Amino acid sequence: MANTTSQHILNTAANLLGFCLFVMTSLHITNLTETHMIDEFTSLIAILLTCSCLFSFASIRTTRSGRERTLETIADYLFVLSLLGILVVILLISLNFIA
Repeated sequence: MANTTSQHILNTAANLLGFCLFVMTSLHITNLTETHMIDEFTSLIAILLTCSCLFSFASIRTTRSGRERTLETIADYLFVLSLLGILVVILLISLNFIA
């Protein structure tokens, strides 16, 4: 069975990982103490995205179809979870600067 989403997950998760690193760097440069929770949450999302990249890459490289589907499913769930986390971070940043 050919990988259907692993290449897309790998590419997009790597790009979103760069977004998370940009957010963390921006928070450190501004030295905002009230953004400490956002920084830690963004770090957790970066870890989830990295794991999603690794599982997606492993899914692309494996030759066994059963393992391929399992790894792709894990990568998919980690990716969706990290997307929800990014939504929360964006909401927290928006609320932090509005208030």
